[in-house]
Amino acid sequence: MAEQHDAPQHPELPLAQVTARKRGRLSAVWIIPIIAALLGGWIAVQKLLAEGPTVEIGFSSAEGLEAGKTTVKYNGVDVGRIESLKVSPDRQRILASVQMAPEARDWLVDGTAFWVVRARIAGGSVSGLGTLLSGSYIGMQIGTGSERQRSFTALEVPPVVASNAQGRYFKLQASSLGSLDFGTPIYFRRLQVGQVASYALDEDGRGLTIRVFVNAPYDRYVKAETRFWQASGLDFSLNADGLDVRTQSLTSILVGGLAFDTPAENADNDPAPADTAFELFDDQETAMKAPERGSLRYVLYFDESVRGLAAGAPMTFLGMPIGEVVSVRLEVDRQKKDVAVRARVLVAAYPQRFLDILADPQVVTGGRTAITQQMRQQLMDGLVARGLRAQLQPGSLLTGQLYVALSYVPQATKAKIDWRSDPPVFPSVKGSFTDIETRVTSILAKIEGLPFEAIGKDLQQSLATLAKTLQDFDALVRRWDGELSPELAKTLAEARRTLAAAERSFDGAGKLLAPDSQTMTELQATVVELRRAAQSIRVLADYLERHPEALVRGKSEETQE
Repeated sequence: MAEQHDAPQHPELPLAQVTARKRGRLSAVWIIPIIAALLGGWIAVQKLLAEGPTVEIGFSSAEGLEAGKTTVKYNGVDVGRIESLKVSPDRQRILASVQMAPEARDWLVDGTAFWVVRARIAGGSVSGLGTLLSGSYIGMQIGTGSERQRSFTALEVPPVVASNAQGRYFKLQASSLGSLDFGTPIYFRRLQVGQVASYALDEDGRGLTIRVFVNAPYDRYVKAETRFWQASGLDFSLNADGLDVRTQSLTSILVGGLAFDTPAENADNDPAPADTAFELFDDQETAMKAPERGSLRYVLYFDESVRGLAAGAPMTFLGMPIGEVVSVRLEVDRQKKDVAVRARVLVAAYPQRFLDILADPQVVTGGRTAITQQMRQQLMDGLVARGLRAQLQPGSLLTGQLYVALSYVPQATKAKIDWRSDPPVFPSVKGSFTDIETRVTSILAKIEGLPFEAIGKDLQQSLATLAKTLQDFDALVRRWDGELSPELAKTLAEARRTLAAAERSFDGAGKLLAPDSQTMTELQATVVELRRAAQSIRVLADYLERHPEALVRGKSEETQE
C-alpha cells in the first residue's frame, strides 16, 4: 500500500487591490502635429488678412469684364480684382465677386461708388482712352459714410465730380434737358467754373432736376438771386427785334453749356447755401430780365393777318417795351349776324414799365394817395380818347415777324376799352404796313385796269378831227388874208401857231399812249416787274420763316431740289 504524502501547505496570499495610475506627460509623438496645426492656422489667418475683404458688385452688363483679369483701381492704383462673375437670381444683373486689397477695408462704406472705366465722350470731354489698349477696369470713389457695406451696385455713368473736389452743389429746375449731358461745362463771365453732375426726371414728369457743381472759389459768386440760363451752342434768334447772335465759348458752340450771373443790385449779397434750387431759363435775356411785380392783361382783336405774331413778341408804347404777347388764336365774332372769324391776341402789360402812376394800388409811398382801380381805368380811358390804339407792326421785313405797338393814331375812330369783359378789350386798328401794302396793291390794280388801248383810239380820233379843223381854219385864213386888219391877222397867226403846237402835243401823246408804243410797253413791263418783286419778297419771307438757319448756312441741297 502506497504511502500517502500530504500536499504542501501555502501561506494565504493577500487580495489584489486596484490602484489608479497617474497620467504621464504628453508623448513626444503628438508635439509635431500640434505645432503643424498651429502653424497652418497662423498661415490661414495671415492669408485672410493679406487678401482683404471680398465684396459683391452688381453690373447691368459684363461687357469688358473678365474674371481673374479685370482690376479695381482707385486713382490709378490697383486695389482689387474680380474673382468670379455670375448672373443674379432675377437675371437682371451680373454679380461680380471682387477680392479687395487689405488697405481698402475701411473704404467699403456707405456712399462708395464703383463703375466701369471705358472710352467715353460726354459733355465735351473724352475719358478712358487708355482702356483702348489696356482694356476696361473698375473705377472706385470712396464714400463719406460710416456704415460698412459689402454689396454695391455699379454706376452706369462715372461720377463727374471727384469726392474730394472743393465747391458746392446746386439744383436747377428745367422744363427740358436740351443739349445738356453729364460733364457739360458751366460758365461765369465766359470762364468755365463747373459742370453738370447729374440729372433726373421729376416724379410728376413735368420737368427735370439738374444737379450742378460749381468749383471753389467760384461758388461764392452764386447768390440767392443768381440766374442760370442755357448757353448751348450758338444762340441764334430771329424775332421782332431783329437778328441776335450770342455764345459763351467755342466749346459751348460744339457741346453746349450753362451760364450764370447775378444782377448788379444783388452782387454784394451773401453766397447761396449748398443745394439751393434755381430756375433754369432758356436764354440770357429772359434770365436777366427784371422780375415783374404784376401784369395787366388785355385782349386785342384784329381782322387782318397775324402771321408772324407769336407768343413772347414784345408790346411797345411809343417804341418802349411795356409788355409781351401771351397767346394768339382765332375766335368767332358773335356780335355780328354773319359768321365772322377774327384773331384774338392776349397781351400782358407790366405797369412798372409803363408809368409809375400805374403801379400796384396797394403800394403807397411818400404819403401819396393809393391808386385805385377806378383811377387806373380813368387814366387808360383818357389815353384811348386821345387816339391811343393797338396795331400790328413789322419787327423785321426779312423774317416777317410782327409785334404789337401802342401808338396814337391821328383821326382814329372813337372807341373805348370794354372793362366789362375779362380781360378787358383794348381797341385796335389795322397796322400801317398792312395799310401800305393794301394801297400799293390797289394802285397797281388801278394802273393795270386802265383802258390804255381805248384811250389811244379816242385820242387818235380826236387828233384826226383836230387836224381837219386846222386845215379848214388855215384855208379860211388864206382866203381872208388880204382883207384882214393887221391886228386880226396877228391874232389869227398866233391862233394858227397855238393850234399847230396842240396838234404836235396831241400827236406826241397819241404816240406815247399807243398800244404798241415804247412807253406803253415799258409801263406794262414795270407793272409786271413790281408784281414779281412783291411775289419774290413774299416767297423769301415764307422760306426764311421755315428755315431761319439759311441766313448762316445757306440753302440746303434738299430745299434746292
